[in-house]
Amino acid sequence: MEREDRIIRIAGEGGQGVITIGELLDRAVAQIGLNVLTESTFTSEIKGGDVMFQLTASPLPVPSQGDRLDILVALSDRGYRTNKDKLSPGCVLIYDHEDTRPEGLSGVILYPIPMMDISESLGNPILKNMVALGAVAQLFSIPMNVLQDQIRKRFSKKDPSMLRMNLKALEAGFIYAAEQIRKQDPYQIPLEKRKDDFLLLNGNEAIGLGALLAGCRFYSSYPITPATTIGDWFSRYLPGLGGSVIQAEDPIESAALTIGASYAGAKAMTCTSGPGLDLMQECIGFAGTAEIPIVIVDVQRVGPGNGGATQHEQSDLFAAAFGSHGDLPKIVLAAADVRDCLYLTIEAFNLAERYQVPVILLSDASLSRRSQTVSRPNLPEIRITNRILYDSARSSYARYQVTHDGISPMAVPGQSGGEYIATGLEHTETGSPGYSPQGHTIMTDKRFGKLDTLEEDFLPMEREGPAHAKVGIVSWGSTQGSVREAVQRFQQIGADVAALYPKLLWPLPVKALETFASSVKKVVVVEANKQGQLASMIRADTRIETHGIQTYSGVPISPWDIFGKEFIVRRNGEVYFNGAQSSDGVQDGSQGDVVSRVR
Repeated sequence: MEREDRIIRIAGEGGQGVITIGELLDRAVAQIGLNVLTESTFTSEIKGGDVMFQLTASPLPVPSQGDRLDILVALSDRGYRTNKDKLSPGCVLIYDHEDTRPEGLSGVILYPIPMMDISESLGNPILKNMVALGAVAQLFSIPMNVLQDQIRKRFSKKDPSMLRMNLKALEAGFIYAAEQIRKQDPYQIPLEKRKDDFLLLNGNEAIGLGALLAGCRFYSSYPITPATTIGDWFSRYLPGLGGSVIQAEDPIESAALTIGASYAGAKAMTCTSGPGLDLMQECIGFAGTAEIPIVIVDVQRVGPGNGGATQHEQSDLFAAAFGSHGDLPKIVLAAADVRDCLYLTIEAFNLAERYQVPVILLSDASLSRRSQTVSRPNLPEIRITNRILYDSARSSYARYQVTHDGISPMAVPGQSGGEYIATGLEHTETGSPGYSPQGHTIMTDKRFGKLDTLEEDFLPMEREGPAHAKVGIVSWGSTQGSVREAVQRFQQIGADVAALYPKLLWPLPVKALETFASSVKKVVVVEANKQGQLASMIRADTRIETHGIQTYSGVPISPWDIFGKEFIVRRNGEVYFNGAQSSDGVQDGSQGDVVSRVR
């Protein structure tokens, strides 16, 4: 079956403008009507270090970054050598023949472009990236007028001479490719176009938009990679809607400010990454005890300590679920793609407001900068939940009154008769400090009782594959896309594999997980951390025996890492995981022909 997607990777070094032309290409391809998904990696250095931007374009939704390339654009010899192992017969390599000498590439189509010579002839060697972009536009039928429009938008606030130089470099690359390169590959963009109205967002932008749609009117954070751009986004848009944005002096202050704003009646949010989440834990405990709704977004990165600020990992689940001391009710959600970043942020606010608890939404470094086309939200269909408010007409008010569902009305400061103390101390129904054994038991049960119906009321979870399967894969967060693509490949060769993608991770959705486990013979949990954190939580709270695929290299897992490396599939449809058959225990190598094989 002919593929309908095209994957382009641009590679080079920090300071060469890899991300710049990648983003221009991304916006242009989306503008002409295709679904796009991008993946990018870069180091913490301002100049130097490996940089990569990858774009997948398709008329169909794109589940993951994939595990192969069609086109590699190498802006440097280092960019070529770092990525040459991704090139297979039929791939295209665009490179500068003055600094790159491709060798040993059987079946790879070579397009040498004198990028540096052309850019120097224009008076500025830094324009090399735009020369490459022009060549890409000509070779793969990307409309020049669309790219030119995107360049004008990007450089509209720069010196006019800079805009003119970039447009000249783009045109020069286009002309050279048209006159000097004989096209030998079959690749063309655009393909068939999508027909619905869409937005092009990255994960951090989608979180900001989701928060605004949910009614967030207060945001505070301390800048920390890879969450910083959420604050940048809010600073551009929230003040115009009557909201407030405060850059705090540290993550502790940002969490405290968020609690104060929510106490005052506003929907409030803060964002951070792993090191900041560590510092916020006492404030999160305060919010849980005082029953003040807040939303915390944790854009995970490589840890521990300062770790790798720009690298990908899913290793904060334990910290999110168990970080605070004491018995603390909270909700932990995980976004799987850019669409999730938008809509799960809305749900995070709804849950915080309804249950009056802290809600932590987990994203990650890959998702934060991943650009993806998302259908434009239909605003009338978005459900918004607000907190239960105290009615001043009532004769008395007890903020922490024990109710049938544990949820008590909140008063707004200044509301007549609604005065109360919001405290992290254990307290009575009125908010006064209270330390009796019976009182602590009652208040603990009240706080946890709010979440008794959570799994019935809110269970965002997707399942795909047969109703009964030999292997069931559980995946959370942004690994979902690669798992989804791997499962599709299993199904294409007749393998009996199903998958479950939970979005609610704490409290653990025990019933849903046990139902899924009962329909498969082996449960494999795929996640990007060393400890197998979700797998450990599942084993602790259920009767499910799990097996794990853990990656912790700092880059996202690919479909091939799952489909090709960890499983064996035989022509009779039997599925093996790490050498153990999933049905009757027969070991690897005993029967049948191998279709997909472990290393």
